[in-house]
Amino acid sequence: MIADFFSIGVDFGGTNLRVGAYSPTAGLLESIQIPTRLRDGRDAVVADMCAGILELRERHSAQYLLKGVGIGSAGPLELPEGRLRNPPNLPGFDGLELRAEVERVVGARVAVENDANVAALAECFLGKGKKLGIDSLCMLTLGTGVGGGVILHSKIWDGMNGMAGEVGHINIYSDGPECGCGSRGCLEPLASATGVRRRAKELIEEGASPGLAALGKKCPDFAPVEISELALAGDSDAKKIFEEVGRALGLGLAALINTLNLPLYIVGGGLANSWDLFSPALFEELRYRSYVYRMTDPAQPETAGSSAAKTRVERPELGTEAGLLGACILPFNVFHDGDALSITKL
Repeated sequence: MIADFFSIGVDFGGTNLRVGAYSPTAGLLESIQIPTRLRDGRDAVVADMCAGILELRERHSAQYLLKGVGIGSAGPLELPEGRLRNPPNLPGFDGLELRAEVERVVGARVAVENDANVAALAECFLGKGKKLGIDSLCMLTLGTGVGGGVILHSKIWDGMNGMAGEVGHINIYSDGPECGCGSRGCLEPLASATGVRRRAKELIEEGASPGLAALGKKCPDFAPVEISELALAGDSDAKKIFEEVGRALGLGLAALINTLNLPLYIVGGGLANSWDLFSPALFEELRYRSYVYRMTDPAQPETAGSSAAKTRVERPELGTEAGLLGACILPFNVFHDGDALSITKL
């Protein structure tokens, strides 16, 4: 007997495909992980994705009625068509009609969204937004690049054709490093995992950073986590890298806060694990650059005439699960059908 609705979500990453079945009443029912076979081409990746969806649908359809399938994918995307447009981290996928291809194979409704948007959606309904009672937020994801998602009154803000929220391409320094988008000085090459590694290599090449040079010699393929460990051990050059990350984020967030005036900004992604290293510089820059933040800073004491509404800049609640959970709840946010089931009940 079918007792409830469920959805299937796909977190489409460059390394793995994570596919999950989700019920608003029971939560995440099950998830499976499949390697993303980028080298085998887009047809192989879509086939693996569809196989995972069909496997979970077969296992759970006896108890639940399928609401739809949600996919969180790297962008840029054209929405609502669900078409990929020159995704820098998915070579060979330009023009892929992702939504149409998956719908054709699985025979169910499919919603496709930017991966940062679905992570923001999850934080809004299941994470920090739910905890704070907030239905609007902006989320930055600091990973290989810098993604962004905006939720306005419980709905993803896609913009005209799905390209809203590209916060990684806010210009920070006009003469800064080259960005994959073709510009210079964007937030992405300054505050991403790739950017941290690039900056460490620059300091090593300058020849005045013995700690970083020793790290590079010991581990040529070092990642930001090794640089953060060096910074926590007191290395001044490693600490400098994260201070630079914080200042770039402060400038970017100042522009967002002055423009959007939202109650919550979440800084997530793998690089957010170094929050304690970069956040002091972030907040110092933010208080200097954003008059809106200064007037709504939750750290400031209440004074006569001060705003009761506060601007929060915080770490995420859900961590690495946000992408999959957001993809799972996306169908409930998109496919209403006039029924009583609402995403607010999540």
